[in-house]
Amino acid sequence: MTPFGLPPKTATGIRSGEPAPRAGGSATNEPRSRVKAPVGQLDTGPRETPTADLNPRARLERYEAAFAELDPPFAFVDLDAMWSNSADMLRRARGKPIRIASKSLRCRGLVQMIFGHEQGYRGQLCFTLPEALWLAEKGLDDLLVAYPTTDRAALRHLAALTAQTPNGAPIVMVDSIEHLELIEAAVGKVIAAPLRVCLDFDASFWLAGNRLKIGPKRTPVHTAGQARRLTTAIAARRSLKLVAMMCYEGHIAGRGDDAPGRPIRNALTRRMQDASYAELRERRAAAVAEVSAITPLELVNAGGTGDLERVASEPAITEATAGSGFYAPTLFDNYTTFALQPAAIFAQPVSRRPGPGIVTALGGGYLASGAGAKNRMPDPYLPQGLRLDPMEGAGEVQTPLLGAAADCLRVGDKVYFRHAKAGELCERFDRLYLIEGARIVDELPTYRGEGKTFL
Repeated sequence: MTPFGLPPKTATGIRSGEPAPRAGGSATNEPRSRVKAPVGQLDTGPRETPTADLNPRARLERYEAAFAELDPPFAFVDLDAMWSNSADMLRRARGKPIRIASKSLRCRGLVQMIFGHEQGYRGQLCFTLPEALWLAEKGLDDLLVAYPTTDRAALRHLAALTAQTPNGAPIVMVDSIEHLELIEAAVGKVIAAPLRVCLDFDASFWLAGNRLKIGPKRTPVHTAGQARRLTTAIAARRSLKLVAMMCYEGHIAGRGDDAPGRPIRNALTRRMQDASYAELRERRAAAVAEVSAITPLELVNAGGTGDLERVASEPAITEATAGSGFYAPTLFDNYTTFALQPAAIFAQPVSRRPGPGIVTALGGGYLASGAGAKNRMPDPYLPQGLRLDPMEGAGEVQTPLLGAAADCLRVGDKVYFRHAKAGELCERFDRLYLIEGARIVDELPTYRGEGKTFL
């Protein structure tokens, strides 16, 4: 038996009777064609039911078998967990299409695999215009850029692409006259086909006479009247065409309400979120009505992994967004309305044993963006019973780990970590191994692996 109490590994790390792992790239890197069903008529049932045991001990057995011959560091996606998460998100969306947030996956082949596996997903929410243009070059369509661009060269590229495919080029985000003027200065006031744009509507919750504002600081367009005025300004420009609206309530979708040991804070969070959503639902419905009275909209996008069930109930919203829910990073552990299975994981080798109850892993200091806090650090996941050293945390070149499980680890053994956020993990690794059960079934390049670092 191994120090973990696990059965011995075979020479290949694959259980008897199972095929060997595939080497190299995959055909899933190439675009898949897909037929889009009309909104409200989507078959959102999962195509396969994950069969692997997802409890931590069984996971450790599977991972040790799958990666027996692979030296860390490396990152992988447990497809059994990911498809379980996908099925749960589609259930919560109740037939409303989900746009995939590309920044939360940052792996083109994996996104294409999801499109080929499930019918409930439609299009991607990109994070930069150069990214969207690259995806379009690779044959992907239905691309919405979530953040305004100031990249003039990319705007000119978009203008050329829009001239070729007026109704299929990526949609760019705007929220002010400044954005309209910047776009016109880059591409001209008269072009072959107008660039398609999306109006970003503010979801923040205003209290105390508008002096306290809770929510993402994204856009100044907060009222239906402001949305109507910006729509009118867009309609007056021949180089632009408003085709979409977006509204992201990050203080609801991206904030857990069930943090361990924080009952009062959790109760206050739920109260704030319920009050904010009740106000937001009415306000953005009014804004959609005002905008739609001036120009027809192809889509109205809202929400995130954390509030799919709320967005599913809104008639004014035509689609939701989700991305982090596929990988299930640690920041999405503490929600009362759903529970995800950890799917994106990275492994680091034990490189030292400084003393009893301590091992040191090589690297591992992959901190997440956002306000600096303990919950932005990676979490030692397997074997269970390890924790970060509070004096050192997760380090650039080494990460001390404390706990009883440390005494069962030898130099060269693997420790499996979870990242605090989703797609940021892929900025550290050039490929993702995909596993099913206890075997590697594919290997896909991340954005970094394809030579792309958009932010």
